[in-house]
Formats: sequence, C-alpha cells, structure tokens
Amino acid sequence: MTVTLTDLLPAELRRSWVVDGTCPDLDLYSLYRARQIADLHRTAVIDAKGTLCYTALDRKVRCLAEGLRGLGIGVGDVVAVQLPDNRNAVIADLALAALGAVALPFPVGRGAVEAECLLRRAEAVAVIAATEHRDQHHAADLQTLAPALPALRHVIAAGRGTAPEGTIPLAQLLRTDPAGFVPARPDPDSAARILVSSGSEAEPKMVAYSHNALAGGRGNFLASLMPDGAPPRCLFLVPLGSAFGSNGTAVTLARHGGTLVLLDHFTPEAALAAVREHEPTHILGVPTMIRMMLEALEKADGPLPTPTALVLGGAPLDEATATAAAEAFGCPVVNLYGSADGVNCHTGLGHSVPPTDRSGVVAGRPDPRVTEIRIADPDTHEQLPDGRVGEIVSRGPMTPLRYVASPDLDARYRTPEGWVRTGDLGFLDDGGVLHVVGRFKDIVIRGGANISPAEVERALVSHPQVRDVVCVGVPDPLMGERLAACLVGKGSRVPTLTELGVYLAERGLDRHKHPEHLLVLPELPLTAAGKPDRAALRRRIAERGTTLVEA
Repeated sequence: MTVTLTDLLPAELRRSWVVDGTCPDLDLYSLYRARQIADLHRTAVIDAKGTLCYTALDRKVRCLAEGLRGLGIGVGDVVAVQLPDNRNAVIADLALAALGAVALPFPVGRGAVEAECLLRRAEAVAVIAATEHRDQHHAADLQTLAPALPALRHVIAAGRGTAPEGTIPLAQLLRTDPAGFVPARPDPDSAARILVSSGSEAEPKMVAYSHNALAGGRGNFLASLMPDGAPPRCLFLVPLGSAFGSNGTAVTLARHGGTLVLLDHFTPEAALAAVREHEPTHILGVPTMIRMMLEALEKADGPLPTPTALVLGGAPLDEATATAAAEAFGCPVVNLYGSADGVNCHTGLGHSVPPTDRSGVVAGRPDPRVTEIRIADPDTHEQLPDGRVGEIVSRGPMTPLRYVASPDLDARYRTPEGWVRTGDLGFLDDGGVLHVVGRFKDIVIRGGANISPAEVERALVSHPQVRDVVCVGVPDPLMGERLAACLVGKGSRVPTLTELGVYLAERGLDRHKHPEHLLVLPELPLTAAGKPDRAALRRRIAERGTTLVEA
C-alpha cells in the first residue's frame, strides 16, 4: 500500500471509545464470524437470486478471499467495487475485510471518467465490477482504463455475461478452495473502507473509515433505531456502494447480525413488492424514492406491513413527505442528517413525524456514541453557545480517518483538534436539538445524489456555442432539487437542453448531473464583488418556472 490512510484523530481519543465500550474493537470480518457462529442458518441476504444464510455466505466469502490472496492482494491494498446491490457486493465487502484490504465501493452507473479518478487517486490494485448491468459494461470499461492506471493489476468481472478479455471472472475466484484460508485480523482502528462523496468538489471526495468507525460509530446509529435489540431486517433502497449504503454489510450484518434485503435496481413497484414480501423492520432511502413509492401506492391495493422505522437521508426531508409516509407506512419516519465526511444526527423513534422549525424538518439530537456535534465560529473554530448560528462540526466514534490523497481537503475540513467541518450552518437549541439552516457548500442534491456545479460548469464552458455558464440548483417537489444551466451563448445559435445533455454524456458525466432547466441570458448578473450572482439566477428561474427559458 502506498496511499496514506493514517488517522488524524489522536490515538488516545480513539482508544477511549474502545475502553468505554462504544466501539467493539474487532475487525469487521471477525464481527461477522461471531454472528455466523451464534446463528448458523440465519438469513443474511435476500436478493433477486433468493436467500443466503450466514454460513453459506461465509463459505463464499472465504473462497473469494483466498482467490484474491492468490492474486497477491493483502493487508492495506485498496480494491474498488462497482457492483449492483446483490450478494456479490456483500461477499466482496466481507472478503476484503477478511484480507485486511481496504474496500472502495462506488455505485453502478458512475461513468468511466469518475471511476478513473477514484482508482487513480486511491491507487487501487484491483477492481471488481459488473460485466453487464442495465446496458452498462463496467468491467470492460475499466479494463480499457487499466493501461493508464499503473497501480491497477486486476479487473474482476462479476455477474451475467462473458467476462471481457483480460479480466478475471469472479465466478472463477468463488470456486477457490477455502480450506486453508486464515483471516488477517487487521487492527480495528485501521482503514476498512473508503466512502465516496461528490460533495462540493469538482472531483469526488474519498473518505477513509476504520473498522471501529463503521461497526462502532455507524453501528451505534442503527442500534438507536432497534428498540428491542432484535437483529434488524433492512431494506436498502440506496446503493450499498454509497455512503448511506455503508450501513449495510458492516453495520446490519457484522455489527448487528441482521438481514439485508436488496434490490439491484430501484423502482417504486419493486420496492413496495419487497416490503410486502419480506416485511423489513427498517427501510432506508432518500425522500425522492419515498415520494415515488407513495405515488405508486395510490394505485395499489391493501395496507403495507408495518416496519419499525422509515429512515430517510441523503437530501432534505420536507414535512409533507414525512407526514404522508408516516401515514402510509404506519411507522415513525426518521430524518437522518449525515454525510460521508463524518456527521450523523437523526430524529429517532419518538415521533411518527419528525419535528419541524422555520427551516423545515429538524436534524434531531446528536448521539455522542455516534458523533458529538458542536456549533463553531467558521473563522476561529471556537465553540458557540446554544442558539447561535454557526458552522456545524462533528467529532466522535464514527469520525473518519482522513480524506484519501487529498491533504488540501484535510486542511480545509479538519480542525487541528480533529473536528470535521461540514460546511453547513445550524444551531443547537436549549434542548440540545440540532437545527440546520443552510449550507456554505454550493452543491445541488438531486434525489439524494450530490452534484457539483463546478464540475458541470467546467464541461459546459468548453462547448463551442457557450461563452459563459453558471449552474445552480432550483427547488423541485419530486427530486428535492434539479440543476439549471444559466448560460451566455456564443454566436447566433444557442444549444438546446438536449444538445447540452449529449455533449456532457460524450464527456463522461453521469446522466443525473445533466441540467434539467436552461436559462439563456445576454450577460450573467454579477455581485458587487464581481462574481456571478447565483442567488439572482435562482430567483429568475423560479419566477419563469419553465423548462426552457429564453431571455
């Protein structure tokens, strides 16, 4: 391993959370094995292929781990994983943990441009990718990138279809004899997983988490939503390869001995069918997904089984959606405020509909067994008293080690004492409840997915018919926000919204990042400081209220 994944928190602080029992002080695979031994035939995974119990899953994990070890993959090596939500993704997670390697999962659908960036900066030695998934061929695309990635030694193709030339079939590795496999037993405070978040940067951010931060900090988050302590049955509507999805293998299985209910592709109909058939205790998704499910429910017959909780994060939750969801699902709706960067706060099970304030749904009361949250002066980092608005900062058991290959991000978002700067504005009231009132970071959250306007602007401004462009988010009742391109044309003809989408696709930008509103202007409005006035552009688009606006 050459990429640096050392911890920016003091070692004695990390160890204090082990001493007081907040973190389990075991690596993820050891935790999983303990759960498997305790209940050999408990169902671990339910996916399109059916069910897989803990013991059958463990055998596949050991086969893959031994096969990867035969390829020279070991402790500290970074291995990327781009698979849909199914048993192969879970097997890969646990096999890499058993080897002491570092998993770098990212969702299917991310384009080759982003994938190349992730693999290059993380110095990944291998990648496990889908051969075919919904007309995409990730393994072949990544194999094409291999010559430009000196650290990348192996591309492993998983799933249906013929493995592309030069790749290794995952099925072959799963046939390895596991009899001689001995787990690595890595340090629980060492890196286990890299979470990917586009955040507010032009390139995706990568954040390294330890075994203890995942099973301990993030594990305590889910534990707070398990009133009777029984193993949870979690339906993940979000990708396991996302930051939200990191509550899957490491938390639901390894920490709590639960069951994962997985869909390889979200549709509201498939999600509702899974709720009816598998009766999950917890449903985890983004508000946009729930709005789609609520609409589909209007055409369906009969009530739904009642879960313990509907956990919604990844994008702001509005009161109307929360109220409708609580009524339809018959359970508490939990508003989760969190990010890959290391912040977590939620409204808990005490309310059917989470409380609101003037800014919308509140974030809830911070749990120090997950992460402590303070409000700080953005310039001095000094803690502010209750009621004062400042930057939300966090530090606790789930705090990540550091950013990957990004010392500039460490300098920008981590204080010398190890607090994570969120870039969000908020305050703590006299009851200790966190209220989020705004964002420093200029990002657009479309259906739970972060879009960096800077990345899209950089691509669009190279268009031969575009002179200048600014991208902003505009509110949307279904997706939360949608991206609008505000541009000044070059020449007599201005490109249409469809033409801009084609242009961005040719440059490798994922479809969810394409603008869905277009505002054409003779000049961009500027602030007094001479910068593009983004607030004025948002107001102008909101006033026009159409998809295509010509000045």
